[in-house]
Amino acid sequence: MSSGIILLDEHLLIVGLNPAAENILGISQHRSQGASLLQLVDDEPEMRDILARVVETGDHYANEMRLAPTEVHNDERIVDCRVSPVEAGDACLLVEITDVTRRTQISRENALLIQHGAGRQMIRQLAHEIKNPLGGIRGAAQLLERQLDDSELHEYTDVVISETDRLAALVDTLLGPGGPPNKQPVNVHELLEYVIRLIEAEDQRNLIIRREYDPGLPSIDLDRDQIVQAFLNLVRNAIAALDGQGTLTLRSRAVTNFTIGDTRHRVIATIEIEDDGPGIPAAMQDSVFYPLVTSRPDGTGLGLPAAQELLSRHGGLIEFESRPGRTVFFIRIPLDQISGQSNE
Repeated sequence: MSSGIILLDEHLLIVGLNPAAENILGISQHRSQGASLLQLVDDEPEMRDILARVVETGDHYANEMRLAPTEVHNDERIVDCRVSPVEAGDACLLVEITDVTRRTQISRENALLIQHGAGRQMIRQLAHEIKNPLGGIRGAAQLLERQLDDSELHEYTDVVISETDRLAALVDTLLGPGGPPNKQPVNVHELLEYVIRLIEAEDQRNLIIRREYDPGLPSIDLDRDQIVQAFLNLVRNAIAALDGQGTLTLRSRAVTNFTIGDTRHRVIATIEIEDDGPGIPAAMQDSVFYPLVTSRPDGTGLGLPAAQELLSRHGGLIEFESRPGRTVFFIRIPLDQISGQSNE
């Protein structure tokens, strides 16, 4: 069975479990005898509530819940939990736990891809509306410049023209596709270090930066400029959330048998950008990749959708999970085309 089956006595102590439950809980059948299930799941409040209800009412209960990371399992997991009353020797409760983390992640990835498609369409419509007046503004500034005899006044028209050109270039970037990525074998750790140097030049004196790189990660065929821009957008978002104080963790690892959209990849690279800030407000978590969505008064709301667009050009995806004290953005990059070199 892929579902974990656990038998509990009246004190919620384990009297038996199957191999699937051993894997989910990270404990052997021998060591589990007489152990507290609640302690093994870090006293998960929902689990405690469901067990108490079944003991009190004798009814069947089911719920989806999150299990915190443990010494055995480094990542948070999402499980379906069903609890039923039973009479089997010392056992009075039967707990069935099914790990649905990957199924939930695939569903969320598909939602992110749909969101990205809608966001891209919104950006294109917005960019189209912006491009039309920009051309008029630039033309008017050029005509005005010809009428000005004072060369000092030309500085102002030069500013208007240069800023109009800058906005037009930004709009062109947002419109995409901007041609296919110019892919070359690159070391993602070198790109991350380059981004860190840029950030440190901005005088983030109270920021602690931790690195947890996988030295065995191979070089990947990427467009250096596009991926640097995506990393920079995500790192700057994390630093803005930290407000200059806190810990930024950059992590890399390889993940096997991972599905992005409709494509299953044998192995991908995952780059994690983690901060210990206040987290993304719950009301915004379903829309952060839409353009113009931001919680900061000085934010544009374009950083995340632009980063998602740049990753999509490489067949990748950006996901995240967030709660107060821990926000992680996961950058998923397929390793289908690699140079065979390692990042050591």
